[in-house]
Amino acid sequence: MSERVIPGRMGGLITLSAADALWSALTAGSGVPAAAAVFTCSPADARAGYVLLGNQVVETVQTSGGGWSVVETDVRRAAAKLNAVHMDRQDLVRIGPFHTAQQQHTYGAPLRWRRRIARELQAPGGPERVTRGEDGPLSHLAGIDWRRIFVARTRDQAMRTWWLPRAAVRLLDAAEHTERQWLHAARARQDSAPPADPPACPEPAAATAGGRLTAHPPTAPLHPYNGELKGQLYSVLSRKPGISRKMAGWTCAVCRTAPATVLDHCHEHGYVRAPLCHSCNTLERPDHLYSNTIRVAGRYRRLFDTHATDWLHHWHRCPGCRARTTLPLPHLAAWTAHTACQPLRPTHRNPRSSRTRTPCGLLRVSWTGSHHAPHSCLLTVAVDCCPSGEHRVLARVPYREAAERFRIWLAETASVVAAAAGPDRLDGLPAQPRPVIADTSEEGLALF
Repeated sequence: MSERVIPGRMGGLITLSAADALWSALTAGSGVPAAAAVFTCSPADARAGYVLLGNQVVETVQTSGGGWSVVETDVRRAAAKLNAVHMDRQDLVRIGPFHTAQQQHTYGAPLRWRRRIARELQAPGGPERVTRGEDGPLSHLAGIDWRRIFVARTRDQAMRTWWLPRAAVRLLDAAEHTERQWLHAARARQDSAPPADPPACPEPAAATAGGRLTAHPPTAPLHPYNGELKGQLYSVLSRKPGISRKMAGWTCAVCRTAPATVLDHCHEHGYVRAPLCHSCNTLERPDHLYSNTIRVAGRYRRLFDTHATDWLHHWHRCPGCRARTTLPLPHLAAWTAHTACQPLRPTHRNPRSSRTRTPCGLLRVSWTGSHHAPHSCLLTVAVDCCPSGEHRVLARVPYREAAERFRIWLAETASVVAAAAGPDRLDGLPAQPRPVIADTSEEGLALF
């Protein structure tokens, strides 16, 4: 590395071009693709006082000669954090498009990565340009080269949808939260400094094009969710002023690491479950093909196998589901297809290995009726795209039978969750499902 290292702080100050070279060398083998020139190219702006790399803030320092530098140790720490992230490129989260007004982005403003991606992709030829790997106005997001992991899909032969791996979504959400905390702390330091004794270097702040500070709500440290919203109806709670700000103070009740961004609730009984991050909210959301049909995606292995106890506890935060020892109908349908009917699914010889067999096609489950009329509700589990039959029906399971199977499985799988449930806890449950409140969030994601 030919750039000169400036002594003075732990690890030494290095110029921005040297930091770019160091970052590229350290993240060359990262599972999350890292961008190049993260300190010197747009949207990075050293004058803002910091550069965001993953969920780490690397402060920029103006030297006596007027140039900008960063601490070498901070760059290495950010690279190590990024390298530690494991990313499954098949585990995708939809990030758009959603029905929102396109908003102008200003460089130097906070990350708000969903807005930035939407702005680029909504431009003429945006998705095609990104898929081809062509450079656009936004070269990276928090040091991540999102174009290399971006996926565009076509639905119903017309609608295009945008997807990123779940690990990248969680990392970018954490980056947004880290940036808000850092900006709030920097603003507090600036407000407490005596007017007659200004700092030698300008304090970092998020600035608009006119140089004025943008207003951000104070960001307090995150704290774990401990059932503060237990038993409350979403239709009532969602209308209370300040609930969004209060929700943003919790960590996600499932992964317990990312900041909460949505309020998950049960559509069938109307009760709030808990605040979740976007990633966990999409993980638990059924893949609806139609109003009464879902496709059983691969992520259900995590919901019902490896992380079953955590998710069952989360779903049973709804008093209605807990009292009836069941799940909402779409979730119960997914469980029936994935767990109870999995042995019935055809398999085919794996072309890569003669000793193994792979499941056939894609599981799909539909239902007639509803949970309000369990005697007439019927679940139909089928396989799509099966060579021996395009829509091969595996089983037809009455609702009551599916619920009883789930009750037995729950007792064997998560005894603590099962012990808290029971038919004697029906007092106070709403007789009719509560209306779902229309989402007004800027990303257009349903708050459930």
